[in-house]
Amino acid sequence: MLLAPPLPVALARRERGMPPPGPWSFEIKLDGWRALLFRDEAGGTVLQARSGRLISDRFPDLVRAAQALPPGLVLDGELVIWHRGRVDFFAVQRRALSHPRRAAALAHELPASYAAFDVLEADGADWRTRPYRERRVRLLQLDLAPPIQPVPATTDRAIALAWWERYRPDVGIEGLVVKHLDGAYLGGSRQWRKVKHWDAR
Repeated sequence: MLLAPPLPVALARRERGMPPPGPWSFEIKLDGWRALLFRDEAGGTVLQARSGRLISDRFPDLVRAAQALPPGLVLDGELVIWHRGRVDFFAVQRRALSHPRRAAALAHELPASYAAFDVLEADGADWRTRPYRERRVRLLQLDLAPPIQPVPATTDRAIALAWWERYRPDVGIEGLVVKHLDGAYLGGSRQWRKVKHWDAR
């Protein structure tokens, strides 16, 4: 593989409102734990937290699910747990910070999902310099299925505004992440924008 952990992730800066009309993609912002997923050519899977810490042994259920992914793949996304009808940040934090000996029990008690929103490596190539619009297409071509699935995204501003009104923090959805369709993936840089409900008041 071309990429290996620890790998710096692209970040988002907080904004108080939506950007002006332009070539944007709008994604639902889930209240979870940021993680990179590395699927190597030998069939192994590694999960890396935003901090660079490896947390694969805390999420054996997702490591098993990743066996269905093609080798030589690196994804960026959010670890989430749906609990009592909402995305539960504290549940996923509990798993990520647990002792590895508790991992199997917690995976049964609080099964996790991985909401993928970017492709960093695929098809033997580093995709980070390619425009986001191409990376999104490649992500959808992977035909992901639960518990590993793509984050909902749209280029239609009206749909994004409808999502903004419909999905609220009380179900674990913080707002929207906005990405320029022509933007590269710049690890460590706050190139994206995030609009959270409590910031827009």
